[in-house]
Order: sequence, then structure tokens, then C-alpha cells
Amino acid sequence: MTLADYQQGAARTMNTALTDAERLLDASAGLAEEAGEVLAHVRKHAFQGHALDRERLATELGDALWCLAATATAAGLSLGDLAALNLEKLRRRYPDGFNEGASQAPRQE
Repeated sequence: MTLADYQQGAARTMNTALTDAERLLDASAGLAEEAGEVLAHVRKHAFQGHALDRERLATELGDALWCLAATATAAGLSLGDLAALNLEKLRRRYPDGFNEGASQAPRQE
């Protein structure tokens, strides 16, 4: 599956009763909410002795992906374009792969 295929499929389930502005806010708020749920699972695993529930984590990551796709769609952006832009930014920041020096250097982005 491509990012474009996913984005198109996810858009099919967006709430059409909302205005464009409401869809953008709903999707971006959902993204923050789902990211919090991902963090809660990882936090419990890292600090509270819980086993990492990969199935539940996968479900929450999928929900976050849906919200990301819906936010992009509501804003008229392509997930594929966003992915390409992000990779280009990472290539500039870490031309030889991650290193702590590049991570700590001041950024102009």
C-alpha cells in the first residue's frame, strides 16, 4: 500500500457533516489525543513494569496515522509529499546518519 492509497482510504471515513475548518481541527486534535495514548502504553512499559502490548500499540499507532492522514487531507496536503519533505530535512540535518553533535547543533528550520 502506498501513502496515497492510505490517505485516500482514510479520507473516506472523515466526517462530511463538518466544515473544512472543523475537519482540520477535529483531525489535528485527534492526532494529539492518539499520540498521548501511544505514549501512555510506552510509559507503562518503560516505567511501570507492564509488558509491551504490541497489538494495542499497533492499534493506537494506526489511529494516529488516520488522524495524521485526515489532518493532511483537511489541509490539502499529501502524505507522500510530507514524507518526502521530512526525509529531505533529515538528510540535511544528518547527512551521514544520526549523530549527537548534529542533534545538538542550533537549527534554522
